[in-house]
Amino acid sequence: MDKLYDQYDRLHDYIRLSITDRCNLRCVYCMPKEGLPFFPTDQVLSQDEIVQLIQNFANMGISKVRITGGEPLLRTDVVDIVRRINDIEGIDDISITTNGLFLAKKAAALKEAGLDRLNISLDTFDPERYKEITRGGNIEQVLDGIKVAAKLGFRKIKLNTVLIKGQNDDEILEFLNFTKENDVNVRFIEFMPIGNSLKTWKKEYVGLDNVFDICKENGLEYTPIELRGNGPSDNYQIKGYVGSFGLIHPISAKFCENCNRLRITADGYVKACLYWNEEINIREAIPDEKKFRALIQRSLDNKPLNHEMAMSETDRIIDKAPTWRHMSQIGG
Repeated sequence: MDKLYDQYDRLHDYIRLSITDRCNLRCVYCMPKEGLPFFPTDQVLSQDEIVQLIQNFANMGISKVRITGGEPLLRTDVVDIVRRINDIEGIDDISITTNGLFLAKKAAALKEAGLDRLNISLDTFDPERYKEITRGGNIEQVLDGIKVAAKLGFRKIKLNTVLIKGQNDDEILEFLNFTKENDVNVRFIEFMPIGNSLKTWKKEYVGLDNVFDICKENGLEYTPIELRGNGPSDNYQIKGYVGSFGLIHPISAKFCENCNRLRITADGYVKACLYWNEEINIREAIPDEKKFRALIQRSLDNKPLNHEMAMSETDRIIDKAPTWRHMSQIGG
């Protein structure tokens, strides 16, 4: 089996697959207030195309698949997609990133179908603030989903928390304390300037050193830990707590140098780098594994060592424009 390497000799064994660009929320860091025009149904990869695509990747050494959106649980066939991916030889880890609104209803079926891990977006514990950040969401549905999932024995449950100045940075301690009795990994994520103006982003950016400061101010002792998976977070556990917390630094630290992931958009494009506009349409090549592999390798050959948010050598990028897609159209 010829595995997938990029020009920096990074082995790629992990893909993030968006199965829809649709979402039932309009989070401030992910989508404009007016929403976005969603792709027509025939522009989105079908279930059969998704399964064949993953089979192709498995033949190239991919072993881990994260299903994203939009909101992946909006697809009525999401459980079937998970089950069929789970049946593919070589795939040994399947996870989903979700806003959690439909999780209470679908968690058991997803677990039975072979889902291993969950990432749930949760940026606040305050119901009114949650409505503001998500532009209309009901936090009780998300908390119910977390409770249901926690009882089902998933390999790991992570909460994704994007810190935004003036919106939720005063809740860091509450998130840390949530890990005291809940076996979850709270991942604090730096706000990224994707789909946002740099002026707006700079006003709302929060550095993650604040998390350590909060720990010290409140006498919380923490130690570094290792968690299974391909996530880019640095992870820690507070003494006496059952859960843990992680820090994801796409802005302030070396986020990219060990990147081993490819992103597939819901309309069938491969993006080797989250930030740059460069992408290749692979949809028509899905039935032809040789052609498919060539396009994937071409994408990897153009993959930069880093992205503009922490990069000076932009001359290495083929298409120097930042991506036109909003975060909801990439899958994070």
